[in-house]
Amino acid sequence: MKIVAMVGSVRKDSYNKKLANFMQDRYKETVEIEQLPIDQLPFFNEDEEFSPPAIVKEVKEKILNSDGVLFVTPEYNHSVPGVLKNAIDWLSRVDKVMVKKPIMIVGASKSLLGTARAQMHLRQILNSPGLSALTLPGNEVFVGVSHDKIDENGVLTDEPTIQFIDTVIDNFINWIENTKTFK
Repeated sequence: MKIVAMVGSVRKDSYNKKLANFMQDRYKETVEIEQLPIDQLPFFNEDEEFSPPAIVKEVKEKILNSDGVLFVTPEYNHSVPGVLKNAIDWLSRVDKVMVKKPIMIVGASKSLLGTARAQMHLRQILNSPGLSALTLPGNEVFVGVSHDKIDENGVLTDEPTIQFIDTVIDNFINWIENTKTFK
């Protein structure tokens, strides 16, 4: 099974990048997770949407050929970061590769709430007409107090969090299988 991931942080030592890397390594026997280079996308420009830059075409193609998409988002000002929103804006136009695509959302933050508000906004965005993604219901992964749960090597060490994410990954795989009938 092929999953592509969009990490909404460009920071070198991002807890969200570390979480994505951890998931990529931990579940490699079950799913292949490839992180997309959304930080390389230019700002969305409606003037270019019908003949977008090569990197936009590449990202869209990888999403189109994937079984599902993993969003890994920090929370900036109670919402999603600009780099992630920009990528989503490109995906919502012309060929609309997110329509009926199974989605899983996770996020890590130093706060107690994790990325609850950003994920709520992201779910709203992914439900918009240009996207119409199939977001995994009832499986919110908010890794709060991430600085105490992810070590300096980027390894998630909190066993209850690991077990919970294991369960949600299994649910996501089942969600992908169940949503194939919607296509």
